[in-house]
Amino acid sequence: MMDWTDRHCRFFHRQLSRRALLYTEMVTAPALVRGDARHLLDFDPAEHPVAVQLGGSDPGELAQAARMASDHGYDEINLNVGCPSDRVQSGCFGAVLMRDPDLVAACVTEMQASSDVEVTVKCRIGVDDQEPAEVLPAFLERLRAAGLRRVAIHARKAWLQGLSPKQNRTVPPLDYELVHAMKQRFADLHISLNGGIETLDQAEHHLARGLDGVMIGRAAYHDPLTVLGDADRRIFGDTAAPATPEEVIATMSAYIARQCDTGGRVHDVTRHMLGLFAGQPGARLWRRHLSTHGTAAQSGPELLTEAYGLVLDAQARSAA
Repeated sequence: MMDWTDRHCRFFHRQLSRRALLYTEMVTAPALVRGDARHLLDFDPAEHPVAVQLGGSDPGELAQAARMASDHGYDEINLNVGCPSDRVQSGCFGAVLMRDPDLVAACVTEMQASSDVEVTVKCRIGVDDQEPAEVLPAFLERLRAAGLRRVAIHARKAWLQGLSPKQNRTVPPLDYELVHAMKQRFADLHISLNGGIETLDQAEHHLARGLDGVMIGRAAYHDPLTVLGDADRRIFGDTAAPATPEEVIATMSAYIARQCDTGGRVHDVTRHMLGLFAGQPGARLWRRHLSTHGTAAQSGPELLTEAYGLVLDAQARSAA
């Protein structure tokens, strides 16, 4: 979710769900340790619970990055062993590390030693010509021996040669049954499923079968109200009423005002809100108004109120 789940996106998503664990976009250890990019760790306290996602392959460097993240107050530190992008491969981290479980274990060991919060791993079921049914259990066994207790598994292979990062999200077939088999085999591990999950119905199905968590990425981004707005009740059993669109817009308007006061741009926030009314009357008007006017120099927090007015008008016409 690089360039997607930045701090503005996470603040918005937190207004829709009080309980879902939010993840940062991937931050590379070299950028933090050698690039003086500590600002990439910044987040609003309202985002809790929030996990930072680190990329890297040098145990010592990842240990330093984990310490920085721990000091920043993150609730979880996740090592990405699943991203298939060209940039990640050239830096020898991400999905390519599925080929070297000993190195991943060494990274986890060093990160755990330097961090006050839990270290987790997000991985694929294998890469290229690897046989997932053989590679994945051996990979998990090695990480468990290193002390790892939580893992999120994207239930697809990553083809590092021949497929683009976008294709790697859809072309390799999903193997949910293998992930369920891993939960049965490694009952002591907290195992979450990732990949192709688009609805809360699907999430509930996999949780009912025994998995400990479900990770939803793009579906939650494109239709946040549907996926996140009812997650607290359906997934976590909360009885508190979810925030209404009016309440979300009021909170985000105040947030935008604060960002503008410190030199931020309205578009940096509103670009993450385009899907708020996905599938509802007025959704296109909402998206168009935010997209058209969000980049204007004179735009301010009133943009959300204006766009919401268009949605309400469209919904009234639809109901008439």
